[in-house]
Amino acid sequence: MKSDIEIAQEASLLVNREIAGQLGLTEAEWIPYGHYKAKVDLSVLEKNQDTPDGKLILVTAMSPTPAGEGKSTVTVGLSQALNKLGKKAIAALREPSLGPNFGMKGGAAGGGYSQVVPMEEINLHFTGDLHAITTAHNLLAAMIDNHIHQGNELKIDADRVVWKRVLDINDRSLREIVTGLGGKKNGALREAGFDITVASEIMAILCLTESLTELKEALAAILVGYTYDNQPVYVRDIGVEGAMTALLKEAMNPNLVQTLENTPALIHGGPFANIAHGCNSLVATKTGLKLGEYVVTEAGFGSDLGAEKFFDIKCRKGDLQPDAAVIVATVRALKYHGGVPKSELNHENLEALQRGFDNLLHHARNVEQYHVPFVVAINKFTLDTDAELEFLQQLCEQHGLKSAVADVWAKGGEGGLDLARSVLDAIASPHEPFQTLYDTQGSIRDKIEAVCKRVYGAKDIQFTKEAAKQLQQYEQNGWDKLPVCLAKTQYSFSDDPKQVGDVKDFTMTIREIRPSLGAGFLVCLTGNIMTMPGLPKTPTALKVDIDDSGQITGLF
Repeated sequence: MKSDIEIAQEASLLVNREIAGQLGLTEAEWIPYGHYKAKVDLSVLEKNQDTPDGKLILVTAMSPTPAGEGKSTVTVGLSQALNKLGKKAIAALREPSLGPNFGMKGGAAGGGYSQVVPMEEINLHFTGDLHAITTAHNLLAAMIDNHIHQGNELKIDADRVVWKRVLDINDRSLREIVTGLGGKKNGALREAGFDITVASEIMAILCLTESLTELKEALAAILVGYTYDNQPVYVRDIGVEGAMTALLKEAMNPNLVQTLENTPALIHGGPFANIAHGCNSLVATKTGLKLGEYVVTEAGFGSDLGAEKFFDIKCRKGDLQPDAAVIVATVRALKYHGGVPKSELNHENLEALQRGFDNLLHHARNVEQYHVPFVVAINKFTLDTDAELEFLQQLCEQHGLKSAVADVWAKGGEGGLDLARSVLDAIASPHEPFQTLYDTQGSIRDKIEAVCKRVYGAKDIQFTKEAAKQLQQYEQNGWDKLPVCLAKTQYSFSDDPKQVGDVKDFTMTIREIRPSLGAGFLVCLTGNIMTMPGLPKTPTALKVDIDDSGQITGLF
């Protein structure tokens, strides 16, 4: 079998005009970025505001493992399969971050014969959206420090500036830094730090606003720090929201590319789900719903992270009504959750498969809480045995779960036809109306408990002294009516990545709560979760290379 990048480089692509034509876009409604990348103008969403929406399908997954589950691959494969069935389907994905691309995960454009292309460009600089977000974020950081240096009219307490800088590379050395070394001419001496760009509040804002006016208003509402007398300071007090919006003007337009089978794909925004809200942009999703009959989108990691935030943050903010969900599961991942180490996953083990099935059941219960009909997509890997695949389907049937084997990595859309038919059946089946998990009018503590207990399965929640103090302060400031966005390890329902399977009777620790007032939610950090990842011992960057002709190798 060829590598992902070899398959992608051999693909027969349609030029922008042909892909845009599939969506009914005029020449004035898309902006070319080369031959095979384009941006869809924001005016398209407004122009089609009275057009009925298509059906919205969310692809989520069981708890991820080092073996990989292939959620993006299934998203792409399902969109291709729907088109093979004569449906007008669009894939809506997040933009990859250079952090995992050069770190441990590698690329995020799908795999095998279910990829979005041009794969190398999507995985690297793409259309520059993440660079624009990085620049806008760091412009604000520079303006805050400059304000303090130039007389500090707002009386900002340099020790209580909460706005960090960002970089779209995993770099643990920048988590905690000191700025202003070298004397007064270099600004205030203070502790600071870096987050990864995809954890920036500006990334979340870009993904949750639908116009430049709304974008500028949200940027103005960002909290940057506090004064000496404990009053909050916002971007509007600094006065830089206009310049930040100008930097993000082009980045607000969704990116249009295609799959290997020339299915249109909108790729826009890229917040991580373990440290942010994990969904592509509202603009891209809503544009897809106006231009297609079906939009297949994904949210990061498992249902406990991406799907919960998709439902409780994105759908709430955008008034979206999801029509169906797909929970991606693999034989390998279930065996891992059943106690099999990664080195032994290639060996048939039905007993471990059954033990690990509890993890999938937990994710099924999570989606059921939102009254969204779903199908389990059994993403087939090359070394899965027929006995394992049949046994997994039997387990699903015994527990009342609809399932379908998806062989989209090896066969593209053809390998996803059974899944596509099952999803269409789920959409057509009678079900209760979609509902979110909690009422935002409840207390911050109540909302955190709803997610921790009803989604994660925690027995108890523990707040550090700092988090308890923040709860009280934010309620006094009137910030308590916002949704919550929990930052948690993706590998476990608990805050301990080593506790795999269906974890029970655990205590979730909330160590810090950060207001993302522009984005419209409160970020609650659990356990030891980091908002600036580090590189592994052998980073993927060591495998990436390029030859004299410009041919890139090593991305996957």
